[in-house]
Amino acid sequence: MGSYKHVEKCVGDYIAAHYTSPVEVGVGNNPGAAGIIHAAGVPVRCTDIRERIVPEGVVFHIDDVFEPDLSFYRDADVVYAIRPAIEMLPPLIALAENLGCDLLVYHLGFETYGSGGEKIDCGVLLHRYVRCSESVKER
Repeated sequence: MGSYKHVEKCVGDYIAAHYTSPVEVGVGNNPGAAGIIHAAGVPVRCTDIRERIVPEGVVFHIDDVFEPDLSFYRDADVVYAIRPAIEMLPPLIALAENLGCDLLVYHLGFETYGSGGEKIDCGVLLHRYVRCSESVKER
């Protein structure tokens, strides 16, 4: 696991410990968190607006969060994004609310959106903008 970046390791470990059906939006060329979640035995899905390479066993779908294919996100208990562009936050919030799931975001630097949501320290600072799910740890 030493090859994973610190942020992706912290985010991946947190999500694997607290959720059972995560979807990463905007995976880009950095599928580290998804790989960690998958390695922990949690099925994970990823999206991006372009074709991307993800670890074996991780489900990938080309999708645009501004016009999401809701069927791909069905049964997600959390949608998460690592370093999304700030303009992605309103559609991410709308997506999570539509799905009835949590939204976790790791921002670049000290960016936040609106109030910044609930802050979670998992070794790095996550922002929970939508809370709908009862996490695995709370069950």
